Amino acid sequence: MKEVCIYSGIREVFPVAFANYMIFCVFNTDLPEEYQMNFKRRGSALIFNHEHFFWMLRLQARTGTATDKRNLTERFTELGFNVESCDNLNENDMMDKIRQEADHTDSDCFVCVFLSHGRDGHIFAFDKMVNIKEITDLFRGDKCRSLVGKPKIFIFQACRGDITDDPVTPVAGEDEEIEEVEEDTAMVYTLPAGADFLMCYSVAEGFAAFRHTKLGSAYIQDLCETLEHQGSTLEFTELLTLVNLKVSRRTHNNKKQMPCFTSMLTKKLYFRPKEE
Repeated sequence: MKEVCIYSGIREVFPVAFANYMIFCVFNTDLPEEYQMNFKRRGSALIFNHEHFFWMLRLQARTGTATDKRNLTERFTELGFNVESCDNLNENDMMDKIRQEADHTDSDCFVCVFLSHGRDGHIFAFDKMVNIKEITDLFRGDKCRSLVGKPKIFIFQACRGDITDDPVTPVAGEDEEIEEVEEDTAMVYTLPAGADFLMCYSVAEGFAAFRHTKLGSAYIQDLCETLEHQGSTLEFTELLTLVNLKVSRRTHNNKKQMPCFTSMLTKKLYFRPKEE
């Protein structure tokens, strides 16, 4: 019997008998490497918080969103980000602020959070809808060279539909005296613009997100709690999966919410503390 070696990296060898040949298939079984997170700065985290909207849009005020903004600011600051929040910006001011984020040469990554209403691949600024693709395109490799090969994380706390998910096995939550509000605008779904994008959505396409009038939204509550306890130790997509589980266990007037994320990351992502 003849021996043939098919080479594909170096790590493990698997012998396979075929006809009169013994074929040794050599595969590279290394786990994906991690993103380099040893630049001078962790990076910028922009939070666009929209509670009120131009009256002609006929959108409800997002009571409780200030709590989400405060909690996100605390959590991302703890992870080493330079956090900046903006309230109720119109479309021109919001896009101008995003375009100012042009130089990330000394940063590990970039985070952008939108707390708003959404519809059909758009997010609402104070006065009009903004195409999410128009936003993410500004951070593509051909538009923002300083973020090439670095994680670009977008988080959307916005409703993506007016359907609520019926629970299969309801899990009782704590009794709450404060009314919880269901957001009532439509879907906010779009694909990322290229490699190293991570798009995080408070709810799967076609379903509604829920926001507590004082405690903030269910998704941001669980995201911030998980970041507080495991943000510096757990791989980030694993952390998001855990957040999905936590939110899915909640009930809202006997209805369920299911977050999701779309990852085009090419490496593992950790936010370990920076060395002094």
